[in-house]
Amino acid sequence: MAEYKCFKCKENISEANLKKRFVCPNCGSKVFYKPRTQVKVVSTD
Repeated sequence: MAEYKCFKCKENISEANLKKRFVCPNCGSKVFYKPRTQVKVVSTD
């Protein structure tokens, strides 16, 4: 499942908590982003 983070209250929100409405259950904001869990480092030669 996808994990989202609210821009306004910075709380983690699971996809199951959103149900069919894309609204933060904590503050009611409609702006989310998916935080990166792993960053891949690419070196150039």
